[in-house]
Amino acid sequence: MIFQQILLDIFLKLNNERTVSSAYHLLRGKRSGQTIQDVGIFSLHAYFSLLPKLTRQKFDGFVQLFAENGYLQMDDAGYYSLTSRGIEQARKGVPCTFDSWHYRGNEHIFYERLSLIVQALSHQSANIKAFIPIQRDEGIQYFARQFLLRHQYQSGALQVLLLQEITNSLEALAVTEEQRELLINRLTGVDLPGFTWQQLAYQAGRAEMDSQLLYISALHNWLGHIEHYPYLADIAQQLRISMPLTDSAYQTAKLFQQGLSLQQIASKRNLKQSTVEDHLVELAMNDITFPIEHFVNQEELVQVNKAVLSYATKKLKVLREALPHLSYFQLRLALARGGN
Repeated sequence: MIFQQILLDIFLKLNNERTVSSAYHLLRGKRSGQTIQDVGIFSLHAYFSLLPKLTRQKFDGFVQLFAENGYLQMDDAGYYSLTSRGIEQARKGVPCTFDSWHYRGNEHIFYERLSLIVQALSHQSANIKAFIPIQRDEGIQYFARQFLLRHQYQSGALQVLLLQEITNSLEALAVTEEQRELLINRLTGVDLPGFTWQQLAYQAGRAEMDSQLLYISALHNWLGHIEHYPYLADIAQQLRISMPLTDSAYQTAKLFQQGLSLQQIASKRNLKQSTVEDHLVELAMNDITFPIEHFVNQEELVQVNKAVLSYATKKLKVLREALPHLSYFQLRLALARGGN
């Protein structure tokens, strides 16, 4: 199963240094400082908020299955260690790619917009003025109406041009034929209802979750390659997140950019300095232009990278013992930058 490989890949990257719950919070997209920092430290950007509706019951079921199959061992506190068998299975890799860090569910908004626009154009072409919209969300409906008006859909040219963009962009996309069909078969037109997940999974002989993951992967890839297709790019406007920060970290970032020191920011925002440090680590992870040299120089970055390799760990306690001249804050900054 694709989800099984995703979960094993996360456990492998976490390197037995977190609890299994860390993987659950990652997949759900928990907006805590710890989860977001783990994304950078362990290079887990692909999976952040991949499955925001994943239930704990389903997640725990897979963890239990891994234990039964001899893939991992877990203690009462929730910490795990992958066995040699688990590592071997994890290294088989995930058969598709994701970019959840930059979309975090917004890929579904893109498809909802597209599906309603396609449905409207299909009915317009058939001279059918009234129909039940496939998308009930008022925001999606408003966007679709504005898009259609903006591109003068009444002329009939938009339907042809948008179809050309969809066809050409999907043909150029580095995804499987099954993934292309998932994207097309979910669309709805006149007398042509979109396929359900149950139908699509049955046709492919897959679990529904795996079909949905292939679909999400295809959407992420599609969104990453439509900038040269003006109509599709318009539909995807304002969906890619360039700097995903927690709200509190964003406020700290603005003050830091104004030139305030850690102590000044902590005082102004009535926060502990450790909290401000958390925010700056988050900022360093997200923004490659963050001036990390204010806190840790290039030689110290090299020292941290060498220690990570030498000790095969990113545990702060171990690294602090190896590099006592660096603070925990400096170590966390170095690890966060290493994830970019």
